[in-house]
Amino acid sequence: MASLVESEASLREQAQIWKYLFGFADSMALKCAVELRIPDILHSHPEPITLAQIAAAIPDAPSPDLSYLFRIMRLLVVRRIFTFQRAPDGSEGGGLYGPTNLSRWLLREPTPSDRHHGHHLTLAPMVLQENHPWFLDSWHLLSQTVREGGDCPFEKAYGEMFAFAGKNPEFNKILNEGMACTAKITIRTILSHYGDGLFRGGDDDGSLIRSIVDVGGGTGSVVSEIVKAYPHIRGINFDRPHVIKTAPEYPGVTHVGGDMFQEVPPADAVFTKASTFPAQYRLHTLFA
Repeated sequence: MASLVESEASLREQAQIWKYLFGFADSMALKCAVELRIPDILHSHPEPITLAQIAAAIPDAPSPDLSYLFRIMRLLVVRRIFTFQRAPDGSEGGGLYGPTNLSRWLLREPTPSDRHHGHHLTLAPMVLQENHPWFLDSWHLLSQTVREGGDCPFEKAYGEMFAFAGKNPEFNKILNEGMACTAKITIRTILSHYGDGLFRGGDDDGSLIRSIVDVGGGTGSVVSEIVKAYPHIRGINFDRPHVIKTAPEYPGVTHVGGDMFQEVPPADAVFTKASTFPAQYRLHTLFA
């Protein structure tokens, strides 16, 4: 009996290690789904659709492999990213796949409803960023970093992150889009809970802050949200020149390139975000 218990305990322990060993599979399946735009395909249909319909809608896929797609979808159904309904005959092959609230966070493009109300929030760019080889390479250097110290893993692989971005337009785009999507989620939460206290009241015309500069503001998604919510504020998006070069135009926002260690454009308030690299970003909001 004791040996049986020990054996069962041993199997549970092995199963736990296997779970961690293949933890990367979830991230890779998410990346695959985002790259193939599967969440967008499912959310664009009013009813669940078949695997063949999903495959036919995948962009730039003249001969998609249904067997591989089935495996990806099965994993993401188990993870509750998508829903699945078996066919009337009980087979999986003719089953129907549908979206969920989780898959909404993986949309590359806003739904018509989101576009109409301006509510599009997504983590798809961060999924693509964190699972790109440029970022994954850093994780393979953890043990080397522990042994040697010095530069962080990303710097051991590619040098200083923002200097690398300045020389590599594709990396710059991936980095900026990943940071922008998470910052947009964060600033909307801040504005909904604390916006009026920060940006209204205090003087004769009802506005305390008339201008704000976002230091390290990337492509301007954060300061544009502030200006959109409080149009009396003049927004300044301040970042390195190679970042500002790719920033879109926003009403009420001026993009300024420069070096924060040399000079910051003057404004009534400063907004900045402190991040940890190259893993997940932890955004801390500082107002001065």
